[in-house]
Amino acid sequence: MSALEIGIASFPALMVLIFLRVPIGLAMFLVGLVGLVLVTDGTQVAFARLKNETYTTFSSYSLTIVPMFLLMGHFATLGGMSNALFKAAEGWLGHRRGGVAMASIGACAGFGAICGSSLATAATMGRVALPELRQYGYAGGFSTATLAAGGTLGILIPPSVVLVIYAILTEQNIAKLFLAAFIPGIMAAVGYVIAISIYVRLYPESAGTRPAVPYSERFAALLQVWPVLLVFGLVVGGIYLGWFTPTEGAAVGAFGTGVIAFFNGGLTISTLADSFIVTARSTAMIFFIVLGAGFYNGFLALTQVPQELSNYVVSQGLSPLMVLALILCFYLVFGCLMDSLSMILLTIPIFFPVISAMDFNLISLPAMQAEAAMDVLKNGVPEGMGAEMLASIQEAIASGAELTREQMKELGIRVTQGMANRIEAEHVAIWFGILVLIVVEVGLITPPVGMNLFIINAMDRATPMIETYKAVMFFVASDIIRVIVLVAFPAITLFLLPG
Repeated sequence: MSALEIGIASFPALMVLIFLRVPIGLAMFLVGLVGLVLVTDGTQVAFARLKNETYTTFSSYSLTIVPMFLLMGHFATLGGMSNALFKAAEGWLGHRRGGVAMASIGACAGFGAICGSSLATAATMGRVALPELRQYGYAGGFSTATLAAGGTLGILIPPSVVLVIYAILTEQNIAKLFLAAFIPGIMAAVGYVIAISIYVRLYPESAGTRPAVPYSERFAALLQVWPVLLVFGLVVGGIYLGWFTPTEGAAVGAFGTGVIAFFNGGLTISTLADSFIVTARSTAMIFFIVLGAGFYNGFLALTQVPQELSNYVVSQGLSPLMVLALILCFYLVFGCLMDSLSMILLTIPIFFPVISAMDFNLISLPAMQAEAAMDVLKNGVPEGMGAEMLASIQEAIASGAELTREQMKELGIRVTQGMANRIEAEHVAIWFGILVLIVVEVGLITPPVGMNLFIINAMDRATPMIETYKAVMFFVASDIIRVIVLVAFPAITLFLLPG
């Protein structure tokens, strides 16, 4: 067999191991190791790569952000922030039809802003909100579906552990990815609230009522969420303002939530030790998956599978949007069978070169030149520029034509095709990353193997899983609509990025 054939054959071999319930990290590691032995006709290269890959993976400075964000989320739980968020949202929304469920979504969104894990968000908010939903007569399937969907906001609203891994894999700016995820994250929360509103109108018996809370109590509950706003503002705002790097921001956030938890009485010597142990276990699991994926993807690169796939797709003449749609559909299907981190680590090295080879026309050279020219002209006509030159520049801007070298020289600007291509490549990578994150997030709540569904249903054994499956499809529909909107209008995702 050729190296390419061995690389292709590795996919079914990997799927067999996964379906045999071999841990995904170990499965990728074993397939990569055996594949390297077969491709190189010996163990020397495979064992040398084992040594180098292990060191380069675990010595990566960027990966230190992962345990910091996980620890921050755990400290936030100990500090009672999850409960404060839910009480504040419930005070303002609880009396509406489906209001307690809407409050759960709002609390999940708030907790997601200080916890980069979907599973942790779902589990934490499930413990807080499920008793309230039961108390006010919400149907079991509707309650569990709501909290499972709300948990997905943990990996979409920054900070996000999965986005950090994507940034490392594709060599993108973590802060820009966080910024790009903000509007889609808000859209997700709003979409879930709309889905709840539709559901309770179609099934009025699924949601009970809750008496309205006096405004004095609402504002008092709102004041209790100041630690969340403080930590989120300090971490995310500090990263965007350049006060510290994302890794330093994660450390600051972990320290800040730890201090708050200490003063709230939730952080003691005992719980501190437990926090470190839980964080270490979660980090070890993630790092082992990263190692296995690195080993497997290194083997794939040696077999030229990603490059050949990219060349094949480009040669088929499919439109970029068609290729993107096929990739997103793949994620929707396989996201039902694998966890989000494993999907990202396994597929991004294969699909990212394909997407990078496509021309989505997100950036227009004339538009960039026009923007730069307008920035100059708004401060007045440059000294020495003649009326004829000014008129020609204004005509080019109005018609959408490229500026000539002479016109750019007169304006004192330099905007080239190479600059446009670099920005285009970055914007495509960020846009694709957010889209992948969303469809992977959908997999967390899509039957039959949505991880969030199992986590929440384990907290409510009395609710049949089939009832959760039925109710969650309203949230899945909301997610699919959101994906379509973000594919059709990339500017929504890229709007907040600096020019």
